[in-house]
Amino acid sequence: LSCVIVLAAGLAGCGGAAGGGDPGAKSLPMGQSCQSIRSELNRLDSRGVPNLVEKASNGSKLSDAQRAEADNYNRLLGHYLGARCHV
Repeated sequence: LSCVIVLAAGLAGCGGAAGGGDPGAKSLPMGQSCQSIRSELNRLDSRGVPNLVEKASNGSKLSDAQRAEADNYNRLLGHYLGARCHV
């Protein structure tokens, strides 16, 4: 996850002063906070879900349950990065 955060943080600077267009931080879903999302991502990290995400992105077959976990991880990560919780 830290590699993804570093990559996302690096890409966030690509617009810079030269073009901007930065829409700003997105709102988190109702009832969630940066801390609650980080806790859930940590839980999924400890269960090896990032490996499932990588397998899915490489085209490997996943069971329906594994696909659901990978999708959930990506959704949570999108909320976390979109709200700029990593900054």
